[in-house]
Amino acid sequence: MSDYEEKESKLMRKVKQNPFFPVGMAGFFAIVGYGLLKLKSRGDTKMSVHLIHMRVAAQGFAVGAMTIGVLFSMYRDYFAKPKETQEAQSK
Repeated sequence: MSDYEEKESKLMRKVKQNPFFPVGMAGFFAIVGYGLLKLKSRGDTKMSVHLIHMRVAAQGFAVGAMTIGVLFSMYRDYFAKPKETQEAQSK
């Protein structure tokens, strides 16, 4: 099946694999939006310093959401599934 014949988009497939992906993206864009709104009222802070702080905050949120997503996937694969397989074997 070619990429053009897929019924599901790549984004929806990623969301199903990692449910924290949209949370990370939303947080990233929220932080960037907030930083852009506060751009005029940054006071004596240089533009480059303001942009660096905004970038670090947005990347930190995205990486944090990805880390939580990976931990959730590991929990689902290694702790939740063995219980299901034990219940299936006992029946």
